[in-house]
Amino acid sequence: MNKLPKQQVFKDPLYGYIHVDYELIKKLINTTLFQRLRRVRQLSGVQMVFHGAEHSRFSHSLGVYEIANRFLTVPDVRNALSEREKLIFLCAALLHDIGHGAYSHAFEDIFGVNHEKIGAKLIESNKELSTLLNTIDKDFASDVASVIRKTKKFPLIEQLISSQLDVDRLDYLERDAYFTGAAYGHIDLDRLIRVMYIKNGQVVFKLSGIHAIENYLISRYHMYWQVYYHPVSRAYEVILEKIYLRVKDLLIMNFPFRGDVDALKKIIHNPRDLDNYLEIDDYYINGLIASFTKSTDDILRSLADDFLNRHIWGYINQTPENQDKIREIEQSYSKEELKYFTSYRTVENSTYKDDGENFGDKIYILLEDGQVSTLKDQSQIIASLMQSGKKTDPKFFYRKK
Repeated sequence: MNKLPKQQVFKDPLYGYIHVDYELIKKLINTTLFQRLRRVRQLSGVQMVFHGAEHSRFSHSLGVYEIANRFLTVPDVRNALSEREKLIFLCAALLHDIGHGAYSHAFEDIFGVNHEKIGAKLIESNKELSTLLNTIDKDFASDVASVIRKTKKFPLIEQLISSQLDVDRLDYLERDAYFTGAAYGHIDLDRLIRVMYIKNGQVVFKLSGIHAIENYLISRYHMYWQVYYHPVSRAYEVILEKIYLRVKDLLIMNFPFRGDVDALKKIIHNPRDLDNYLEIDDYYINGLIASFTKSTDDILRSLADDFLNRHIWGYINQTPENQDKIREIEQSYSKEELKYFTSYRTVENSTYKDDGENFGDKIYILLEDGQVSTLKDQSQIIASLMQSGKKTDPKFFYRKK
């Protein structure tokens, strides 16, 4: 657990500086796998709506690491973790997104992969990563991977990495708000850190900081509906999903592609083929889609042109009064076109819910008498929004003729 002779810093638009003290963290940042995250955009189709949203999983992962670093300034957190556990926390924060594929979630939906499972496997099996991590001890890589897998071996660290209020969400909400220009995602991080304590192995927040928590949850809710679930962004991501689907189907038919689709072909046959999975970043997909604009397959060529040139599909709310209009649109396509040129997609979100059974599914409040309560019981605003702040948005997307 060697420390650098001099602290290294990365200039960051949110935090001023991201601070690196451990030699291991510096080496992990310089690995091939972590540098690959520069080539995976954080917000996928959102940049078609908010043109500034060009930031990467690389910058987000550095930000999550920095917040983890700041969490370790909290006396209760610092005292609850051994020196080795602190480094596990920092490494897990840094590497939490190491398994993301091109354009993130659209890729996962079509090819049936999970970035967290892949990330944990990469941490253990990638020679460069695992060798570095295991310079601490022979079990270090598997322990970092266990945090990503949520095996409950390190329950406090897992809660800090992935819960209702964790280092991941705190960075992506603020970072995404900054780069999209949205006014909704701003969070009082310093206040949240100041009111954080550990009680019986559980993260709790002082009652006096409840306003900062309410602001965080309401900001999160608005970011989802105004940014992440923006219908134009969703329409653009549907095009990408349909490209993946068409490529998948054409590969099965041994269609002669102009571009190099070997990596995708191997992933379809074996989703656990990590070497080929790592070749598939945004740069690879963009180059491939550019080659598809010259395809002899009319459907693939049309989809590729839509994607590259921002021909956003139409969308209609999937409500009873719109069913006739939806049927009319569907009937205008052939059976094959219907599969690739239309899509039903539903998103849903709520301000806050605490009915999960996993560690970290509730936000706990530390009362003045030392007792621990739940956020729902201490915040009338959140209790009310748990009932009224639920929203579902089903839409029908279609390629315009």
